[in-house]
Amino acid sequence: MAASGRLPRDGGGRCRSAPSPDLPKMAAESRAPPPRPTSPSWRQRATLRPFARPPQNGSGEPRSSPSPDLPKMAAESLPPPLHGGPKMAGGAEPGPELERVVEALELLLRQPAGPGERDGEAGPGPEGALRPETLRSNAAALEGRLRRAPGWAALRGLRDAVLARAPALAAGAAGEAEPGWAAACGLLALLLCLKERLAALAAAAPAARRAGPGAAPPPSADTLSVGQGRAVGRALRAAVGLGLVPYLPPGVGQRPGPPAPPPAPPASRGARLHAATTALAELTEHPALGGPLLTRHLGLLLAGLCLLGHGPAAHSEGVSEAERAQCREALRHILDRVYQPLAVQELLVLQGRPKQSPPSPGEETKPALMRAPAWLRRLCGQLLSERLMRPNGVQAVVRGIMEGTGAGGTGAEAAAVDWRKCDTVAKILASCPQQCLSLEDYYRLVCPQILDLLHIQDKLTARQFQRVATTTLLTMAKEHPQLAEKHLLQPMLAPLLRCLETAELAVEDLSAGTVLVTEAELSSCVEDVLKVYVVGNDSSSLLLGSLQSVLGVVFSLYSFAKQNVSYLRSPCQEILLWFLEKSEREVSLTILEGFAGLNSSVRTLHPRCRFCVGSEGGATIAVEEAISDEDEALYQKVSSEQCHVENLVELLSHCQKSGLAGDFFIRCLKALTQVAAEDEAASNSAAVPGGSLLEPEQYHAEQRRKLLVLQLVATLCESVSDTVFTDVAQVEEFVAATLQRACVSPARGPGAAAEVQTLTMAMGLVAAMLGGAVQLQSSDFAVLKRLVPLLEELSRTYPEPLTQELAADLRIAICTHGAFSPGTVGAAADGVLGKKLGTGAQSPASIPGGAPGPRGGRTAPRHGRSSPSAPKERREEQSMCHEAGDMGPAPAPCADSPALAGLQELLVSAYDPQPPIRAAALRRLTSLITQRDPEALRLQEKLLQVFLENMQHEDAFVYLSAIQGIALLSSEYPERILPILLARYRGPAQGMEDTTATITRMKLGEVLMRVTQALGDMVFKYREPLVQAFLRGARDPDSALRASSLSNLGELCQRLGFQLGSIVQEVTSCLTAIAKTDPKAEVRRAAVHVVVLLLRGLSEKATEVLQDVLRDLYRLLKHVVVAEPDGATVLHAQLALEELDTVMRRVLFPPQALEKKIVVLP
Repeated sequence: MAASGRLPRDGGGRCRSAPSPDLPKMAAESRAPPPRPTSPSWRQRATLRPFARPPQNGSGEPRSSPSPDLPKMAAESLPPPLHGGPKMAGGAEPGPELERVVEALELLLRQPAGPGERDGEAGPGPEGALRPETLRSNAAALEGRLRRAPGWAALRGLRDAVLARAPALAAGAAGEAEPGWAAACGLLALLLCLKERLAALAAAAPAARRAGPGAAPPPSADTLSVGQGRAVGRALRAAVGLGLVPYLPPGVGQRPGPPAPPPAPPASRGARLHAATTALAELTEHPALGGPLLTRHLGLLLAGLCLLGHGPAAHSEGVSEAERAQCREALRHILDRVYQPLAVQELLVLQGRPKQSPPSPGEETKPALMRAPAWLRRLCGQLLSERLMRPNGVQAVVRGIMEGTGAGGTGAEAAAVDWRKCDTVAKILASCPQQCLSLEDYYRLVCPQILDLLHIQDKLTARQFQRVATTTLLTMAKEHPQLAEKHLLQPMLAPLLRCLETAELAVEDLSAGTVLVTEAELSSCVEDVLKVYVVGNDSSSLLLGSLQSVLGVVFSLYSFAKQNVSYLRSPCQEILLWFLEKSEREVSLTILEGFAGLNSSVRTLHPRCRFCVGSEGGATIAVEEAISDEDEALYQKVSSEQCHVENLVELLSHCQKSGLAGDFFIRCLKALTQVAAEDEAASNSAAVPGGSLLEPEQYHAEQRRKLLVLQLVATLCESVSDTVFTDVAQVEEFVAATLQRACVSPARGPGAAAEVQTLTMAMGLVAAMLGGAVQLQSSDFAVLKRLVPLLEELSRTYPEPLTQELAADLRIAICTHGAFSPGTVGAAADGVLGKKLGTGAQSPASIPGGAPGPRGGRTAPRHGRSSPSAPKERREEQSMCHEAGDMGPAPAPCADSPALAGLQELLVSAYDPQPPIRAAALRRLTSLITQRDPEALRLQEKLLQVFLENMQHEDAFVYLSAIQGIALLSSEYPERILPILLARYRGPAQGMEDTTATITRMKLGEVLMRVTQALGDMVFKYREPLVQAFLRGARDPDSALRASSLSNLGELCQRLGFQLGSIVQEVTSCLTAIAKTDPKAEVRRAAVHVVVLLLRGLSEKATEVLQDVLRDLYRLLKHVVVAEPDGATVLHAQLALEELDTVMRRVLFPPQALEKKIVVLP
C-alpha cells in the first residue's frame, strides 16, 4: 500500500473518513503531535508541572550523574505522568505504570528516522508518512521492548490478558500481511490496557482530601496529564482511522468524495469492524478515554454500531446475531450517555442529505455528499424521534440543529435571522413521529417542552429558541387546533384563566391574602403571550379566540400597571393593541365596550381577586377580604370603573390612525342617543297612568349603564384629539349620531345650552367640509347624502329657528355638491375653523348662547346663568367700549378701521362672564403684542389695565393668561410697566381684603419673575427696586407671601450672579434671620432654598461673589442641619452644603488638564 496522502481532518482536528484511506500515512499523521500552542492558557497549564529535583548526596548537595544521552532522551522522552507507579496509586496491585502504556502507544506510532538521524531521533515532520514497512518495524520494536526491556514485563502481561479476551484483536495484531489492521489492533489493545490500568488506579486510590479554601481540588488518581492526553488522543485518531473507517461501506459515515475500495475481502470486513467497534465502545466506559473518543469520533462510532446492529446482513458476515444484539444495545447506551445535542448532530450527519436538485450552470457547489442508504436514513429518523421524545428532548433537538450555525455572537444573530431554518425545525417538532402511537400522547409529551423554550435565559440563544417555539406553536395551532389549544394555549394562559370571574374558586377554602398567581408566574405568562401572539403575529381565529378569553384580566393588569410603577405596562399595552388591530372591527368595538363595562362580552377578574405590587417590579394576584361596608364597596367599584374608563381612553389614543378610536367614539355617541331616547320614553310612560315600573335591580343596572355612557363620552371628549376621525365616513357617522339625538330629544331644560353647542359644532363641521377644509370627491358627497333625511327632519321639527335655517341650508349645499352655499353655511364653517375670533360674524360655536342671524350677523348673547359680578362686568364692558373708541388719535369711526374694531371687540370679550371667552380674548391680545400690532401698542396702558383686572379672576385659565400678557408687555416696555407692577407689589390697593390682596401680590410676584427671566442680563438695571420689593415682601405678616417673596428673591439672585454687588450683605442678613427665627416651616424652608439657588447659580463664582458672607452662610446651613425640626428644611440645607462642598472641591482641586503651549521666543 502506497502512502500518498494525509488523513483528512475536520475543522475541530478530528479524523474524517477519507474515500481512499492511506493507512500507513494515517497512522503516521496520528503520531504527529499538534503544533505547540502559544496561548496564555497553555502557558499556565505548562507551568503547573513541577520541575524534578536533582539527586542529592547525604550533605544535601547535588549529586553528579553520568552524561545523558541527549538524542535518546529526545527520542524517548515523555511528559512526566501526573500519577506514577504503584506508590502513587495508593496501594494498587503491581502493574504497568501509565507512562509505560503511553510510551508504548507513541512507540507504535513513531516516525521513521530521516537522513543523518539515529533511530528514535526522527520528529513527526509536516510531510512525514508511515509506510507499511514503518508500521512493521514499529510493531517489531514494541514487541522487542516488551520481551527484553526491563520494566516492561507488567505491560506485556496485561496486554496478553487483554488480547486473550479479544481473539479478533489478538489475531489481527499477530498478522503481518496487513500492517494497517495490525497497527489498529495493537493500538486498541494498548488503549484497553490503559483503561484497565486507569480503573485499577481509581479503585485503589484513597478518598481524596478536601482542598483548602480558595485552592483547587486535588486531581483523581486516574487523571491523565496534558502530554498523556495528547498521546491518547493521537492513538484514538489512529485507531479509528486504521481500524474503523476502512471497513465502512459508501454512504455510511462517509464524507464527500468518491467511494473507497475495500481494504479486505468481504468475508473478514464484518468481523474486523465488529472487533474495532466493540473495543472502542468498551473504551467509552472510562471518562478519561470516553471523553475524547465521543467528542471527536462519535459519528464514526455510531456509524459502525448502526451498520453492525441494524445494517444488511451482507455487511455483517462473521458476526453472530447475539453480537449484533450487543451492538444495538451499545448503540442505545452510547446515545443515552452523550450530550444529546451532539447526538442529534451526528445522527443528522449520518442520515445524510435529501435528494439534491442539479446545480445551476456556473454556480459553485461544494463536493457532493454520498447519499446514505435507505435503511440508515430510516434508522436515523427513528433514533432522532427517540431523542425528541425523551425528557428535554425538544431542547436537545433544537440545540443540535441550531448550535451548528453558531451559538453566540454574530453567528447566533445570523441564525436568528435565518427564519427558514427556524421554520424547518418547527415543522420537525410539529410532525408526530411514526413510532408514536397516539397524536395526543405526542402533544402531551412535547408541548410542555415547547413552552419551556420560551423561557430560555441565555441571551445568545434566546432569540433562536423563542422563534422556533413560536413558529412550532403556530404550526401546531394550524394543523391540530383542538390539541394545540388543550396542550399549548391553555397551559400558557393558565395563570390568567385561574383568576377569571367565571373560574371555580373554592372561596371558603381560600383565606384573605392567599396568592393565586405569583409574580414570576404572571410575568412569565404575559411575556409568553407577547412572544407568541404579538411577535408571532398570526391572527388566526383560534389565537384570537383564546386571547379574547383573558383580555379582561390583561386590561385590569394594564390599569393596575398604569397606576403603579411596573414593567408589565408596556407588554400589556402591546397585547391589547395587537388584538384590537387584528380582530374584526365589530369585535374590537364590542371588546372596548366590555372594557368600559357597557356589556358582558369580556370576562373580568374575579370579584375577590386583586392585583398586588410585586417585589421585583411585577404584580401578583391574591385573594382579598370581602368588604362588608356597602359604602366602601360602592366607592371601590366607582373608583375602579372610573380608572378603567380613563385607561381605556388612554389606550384609544394609540388607535387613532387605524380609525378604531373614531369608530368607538361614534359608537358611544349612538349609545348616548339611545340613552336620550330611553329617557324620553320613560318620561312619556311615567306621564301615562298605569305605567309599570321596572324591577329595582333592572332599573339600577340601566341607570348604571347610562352613567357609564355619559362618563365615557365626557372622558372621550376631553381626551381624544382633533385627529380622531380619519375619513369622511367617520365624520358622517358622528354628525348623523348627533343629529339623530337632536331629533329624538330636542334641547330642553338645564342642559339645553350644551346640547345646542354640540349640535352647532356638528353642523359646523359639515359646513367646514363643504367650505373647502377637506377636498371632497364624488364618493364623499355620496356619504354625506345620508345626512339629508336627518337635516330635513331637523329643519322641520327642531324648536330653534336659526338651527332650522342652518339645517335647511346644509341640506341644499349637500344636494348641490357645494355649488350653492348660503351665508349661514360659511358663518358656521368659520366658527368651527376659528377664523374670525373677535369679529362681528362669529358663529354659535365660538360664543355660547349666541347664534348666527339670518344674514350672517350676531344676535345678542343670551347667558343661561349670571354671577353676582355680572352687572359690574357689563358696566365695565360698556365703559371699555367707549374708552377704547375715544382713546386713539385717529377720529375715524369703528366701521372705517377694521383692525381697531377687532381690537375693541377683543377688549369687550376680555370681560365676558364666560371664562373660556375671557381667556381666548386675553390670549389673542397677548398674540397682538407679540406681533407688535400698532393698534395694540398704542393702547398698552389700557391693555395693562385689562390684564391687571383679569389677573384677579378666580379661574386659573383666565389669570394665567393675564399673567402671560402682563409679563410680555413688561418685557417689551420695562421702563413704563415695571414701576407700576413694583408699586402694586409693595402695597395692596385700598379697600381690598387681606386674602385677596395677598393672592394678587403673589400673582404679581410671578409676573415679576417672568419679566426677570425675559430681561436676562438687562435685569441689573432694575436690581435695586426688585430686591427691595422682595425683601419687603419677606417681612409681610402673611406666611405664604413671605415664602413667595423669598422664592422670587432666590431666582433673582441666581440671575444676577456677579452683579449682586453690595446687596449680598442685606440678602444674607435677611436669610439668616428668617431661617433662624421665622415661626412657619415653609418660610424657613424657602429661606434655605434661596441659599441653594444662590450657590447653584454662582457655581465656581461663589468664592468670589460671596467671599465676605460665605462663612456666615456655611454656619447658617450647619445650624439648620443641627437644630431645624422640619425635615424638608434640613434636606434643603444638606443640598446647599453639598453644592458648597462641590464648589470648594473644584476651587481647591482643579482638574488637571494636559495642554501644549507654544511660546515664541523673541
